Amino acid sequence: MDGNFLPRYPLPVSSDVTEDRKMLEEGQKAPPFTMDSENGEVSLKDYAGKTLVLYFYPKDDTSGCTKEAIGFSEALDEFRAAGAEVLGVSKDKPAKHAKFREKHDLTVPLASDEEGEVIEAYGSWVEKSMYGKKYMGIDRSTFLIDKGGVVRKIWRKVRVPKHVETVLEEVRALNA
Repeated sequence: MDGNFLPRYPLPVSSDVTEDRKMLEEGQKAPPFTMDSENGEVSLKDYAGKTLVLYFYPKDDTSGCTKEAIGFSEALDEFRAAGAEVLGVSKDKPAKHAKFREKHDLTVPLASDEEGEVIEAYGSWVEKSMYGKKYMGIDRSTFLIDKGGVVRKIWRKVRVPKHVETVLEEVRALNA
């Protein structure tokens, strides 16, 4: 299913959530955030003066999410050599992230947005549909944020194959 799954208890779709709202666009300032991680709090301020690849994914230990996290982990040294840090975000708790990282030898840092506030601020909390049922969930998406905190590139509805390579090329071009 590539990370797209029905939650155990599908969240109802309400009109106030699905109304047209201003979606984050390239060229805008990245919304500030502070989230928990297995190593304490992490915030956008921690990346001031650095390029950040911020990616949102539905759930730890699912097929597509695991492939994506492994891909970013395997390329983490290349991202750093190109002048960027990488941070993955889902609604999973920090303890679950720790198990996920250990199980798959992940090196990419992961942050927990249990309340979904950051996911929402980046426009990655969207209406989804599976087997005719509508529910709210995380859109697999990636944001390239420059050293000044401006969103330079957005990938929405990400397909995992070749995504890490595509993002790395953009980082290299941005920081050239």
